[in-house]
Amino acid sequence: MSWKDRLSSTRKGLRNLNAAIPDTARAFGALGKSVKEGGTLDYKTKEFVALGISVAVRCEPCISLHTEALIKAGASRDELSDVLAMAIQMGGGPSMMYAAKALECFDELSA
Repeated sequence: MSWKDRLSSTRKGLRNLNAAIPDTARAFGALGKSVKEGGTLDYKTKEFVALGISVAVRCEPCISLHTEALIKAGASRDELSDVLAMAIQMGGGPSMMYAAKALECFDELSA
């Protein structure tokens, strides 16, 4: 399955879940908005943190969503790769495997 297909599937699943638990979905969305808009770090930096965590905890749907956000925020492949190196350092071998997936996702979605 391509990363574009995975992203589409993730969004479809989230829409389905949001319809089933609308109050929770709205609250989670408000939390995300608050975190991304407030604080000291800029949006792109926060998305880099989210991507690093996504790799370390091995969440493919998270990788696709945060990689897409980073592409839209103007992240370069070199910046993304630097974050992936840090995620590998923190997460070891399993993070190495998911970092490869994240770079593959970036390459496909930014093409």
